[in-house]
Order: sequence, then structure tokens, then C-alpha cells
Amino acid sequence: MEYKHIPVLLEETINGLNINPNKIYVDCTLGRGGHSSEILKRLDKGHLYCFDQDEQAIKESKERLEAISNSFTLINDNFVNLKKRLNELGINKIDGCLFDLGVSSAQFDESDRGFSYRFDARLDMRMNQKNDLSAYEVVNSYPLKKITEIIRNYGEEPFAYNIANAIVKKRSEKPIETTLELVDVIKSALPKKVLSKPGHPAKQTFQAIRIEVNNELGVLENALKDAAELLNSKGRIAVITFNSLEDRIVKQFFKSLTQVESTSRYLPPVEQEINYVLVNKKVIVASEEELERNNRAKPAKLRILERI
Repeated sequence: MEYKHIPVLLEETINGLNINPNKIYVDCTLGRGGHSSEILKRLDKGHLYCFDQDEQAIKESKERLEAISNSFTLINDNFVNLKKRLNELGINKIDGCLFDLGVSSAQFDESDRGFSYRFDARLDMRMNQKNDLSAYEVVNSYPLKKITEIIRNYGEEPFAYNIANAIVKKRSEKPIETTLELVDVIKSALPKKVLSKPGHPAKQTFQAIRIEVNNELGVLENALKDAAELLNSKGRIAVITFNSLEDRIVKQFFKSLTQVESTSRYLPPVEQEINYVLVNKKVIVASEEELERNNRAKPAKLRILERI
């Protein structure tokens, strides 16, 4: 199956990275190579390192990038290991780093991966299919309290308890094995007024389970810290988020690096050297023109940080 991959906020991201053709760049989320291709086109003596934990993404992007140049290295790993893997390759400093978070369109549209509530497939949702934990284990073995917390905290779902309780009751009869079985359970737990609203009723719960399966928020926090430490002077980090949880983490982390906060209202701020600045103080979102071409860009938000 071939995918028409449309990278989100492409022009804004590439411009935001302010690419120097002779420097070192990292795409932490290679996907199908949309952003990486544009970075690679702008490199001369520079080099691009691309991370992705999805073996299929690595395979499909390799040929696309090779058609541009050989100034790239593919790393089949989670970007939480960004610093470690780069250090192993002798790279201690970088000049730009991109995170395009969430699930790629290809992963959503690949029915057997279990990411989508639109296709019937075994509950999976693993970005790295070598990992042991899948959506099946979360749904069928986590206790009621933990499932409730996951759906509430990661999905921001107001009916988290109702859904978790319905899951536990259903699995006591038989395991919940497929995505559409889970969708039916979710729908059974929601009031009619919610089911009649626009948007899919399972969206928030599926997001929550996916985040748990892939430890997406914990991984993001650690990787952002490593990326900031790796940056050379004038180097930049560009992060595209697709939900409020991710965006809040990025916003707060960038704020912690660019602002000094007083420890007391009665004392002056503690002297602290600020080594980073926000490139865009106002979050960048997709233009109307982009939304006409690609509706999946609607929730995307881009934040960019520069090391002074």
C-alpha cells in the first residue's frame, strides 16, 4: 500500500530551523521522510541523522533520501536515546533538531497496526513492534484505577471512569481483542448527547492508550532535555505537537530555559544565565491554504527554540 505523505507545517518548520548547508541536523521523527527530504536538499557538507523506531518507516524513507544525497544516517531507535546514539557516532553537538510528534498518517492508515478506531484490527498501537507492551495488555490487564487514570490524564476524557469500568466489565466476559470491539465498549459507556456530537467518541481514549503503550510523554521530556544540551550556539529545536499534553510539555520546557523566575516575591530573581531564546513567541499553526490540502494539520502547533 502506498501512502501520499503530506508533511505538516513543512515550510514553517524548515524556515524555522534556519538550515546552514554545512552543519549537523537531526530529525527525531523520520516517518516517511517528508521533513527529512527538505532538510537534506539544503545540505552541502552537512549531515542529517534520522531517528525512527518503526522499521517500516526506516525502510520506506531510505530510498527517498538516497535519491537526494547520501549525507544522512538512519537510526532505527526511539528518540529517547538521541544523545546516546549520536555520541556513539562521535557526534557531541548538533545545529538543529526536529520533533514531529504523534502517529504518522501511514501508521494511522495501516489498518493492522491497531492505531485507528476506523479499521478493525488486533489491539496493538506499538510504534516499535519489538516492544512487549501493546494496547491489548493495557486494555485487558490493567486494573480499573489505572485505566481510569490513563484515559483521564492522557485522553482528557471527562467520562474516563465510565469507559474504564465498561472495559473491565466487558473483559471479564471475554478479552477485548480488536479495535472495533474497544470502540463498541467505549460507545456503550457514553451518554447519547456525547455520541451525537461531532467527532469520533473513541478518539480521546485511543489517544490515551497509545500514549501509555509508547510512553510518549516521558520520552518527550527526556529527549527535549538532551536535544537542548546538544545544541551548538545558534542551533535550533523545532517541535510540532498534535495535542494539548505534548504542547504543554514543550511550552513549559522552553519557558524553563528562556525565563528566570524569582524564588520569592520579596527577593530579586536569582542570577542565572539565559542561554536560549524563543524564535516564535506565538505558537505557529497551519494556514488556511494548508488546511485545505491536509485537514490532519488542524491540531498541529509549532514551537521553535534557539541556543544563544
